[in-house]
Amino acid sequence: MTRAERNANLVGVVLPLLGVLAAIGLLWNRAVDGTDLAILGTMYLLTGMGVTVGFHRLLTHRSFHTYPGLERTFAILGSMAAEGSVMDWVADHRKHHAHADKEGDPHSPHVGHGSGLRGLWHAHTGWLFETQGQADWKRYASELYEDQRMRRIGRRFPLLVLASLALPTLAGFVLHGFTLGGALRGYIWGGLVRIFIVHHVTWSVNSVCHFFGRRRFDIEDRSTNVAWLSVVSLGESWHHNHHAFPRSAYHGLRRWEIDPSGLLISALERVGLAWNVIRITPERQLQRTSLQTDAR
Repeated sequence: MTRAERNANLVGVVLPLLGVLAAIGLLWNRAVDGTDLAILGTMYLLTGMGVTVGFHRLLTHRSFHTYPGLERTFAILGSMAAEGSVMDWVADHRKHHAHADKEGDPHSPHVGHGSGLRGLWHAHTGWLFETQGQADWKRYASELYEDQRMRRIGRRFPLLVLASLALPTLAGFVLHGFTLGGALRGYIWGGLVRIFIVHHVTWSVNSVCHFFGRRRFDIEDRSTNVAWLSVVSLGESWHHNHHAFPRSAYHGLRRWEIDPSGLLISALERVGLAWNVIRITPERQLQRTSLQTDAR
């Protein structure tokens, strides 16, 4: 990883944190209202679903099909989450599955960086300064590499991150009566705070969901399901289910396993915007179920 890449990732980690600290100050002084939280929530859902449905379930695992225009829209929204370009994200995640919790996994808490807190730190944030974006596009994301439009979206990642900050700033400016104070509040809540939350929820799937939680399938890696993260992670914290059936469009495999991303895919299917949606039957699940469920 080059120094420029490390510095860019450092800014991506530190700047949203500063935004959260500023937001705490604003909240303490009552400089936050329903409009600010609505901007935060809207931006969170748009960019979060861009990652969970777009980058992950659609582009990485091809768990459903959709029209090229909608596919590119998801790629743009995922890029606006500021987690790396679409090419880097997909290649890194496919490499993670190819070497899950073994040598070569870019962000396992169990391999190459000690155990316990050291491993958790690497899986959560430390990998951004060592292995993030290093997976070979031609090997791990060949069909995206060959797609000129997708490569163009990848090249425009910095501009899309700026757009993801500009949009909530503009929304705050307009919705708070065309004031600079409103623009600042939109920038902090819908921009920096939202990026901070999206980042740490995503990174928790890398770290927490390979360390704590429950397992029920007979698979070799150490992925876990973490129920309390399911809503805010938009269903991604049913991570053990996902590792057992990577191509499933649904990570919540039981009725009570809340999976907002899966619900969105179902809605797209109902209106004809998604097809060939991959589902895992109870019989297939039973075939992979461990003889006993262990918890850590």
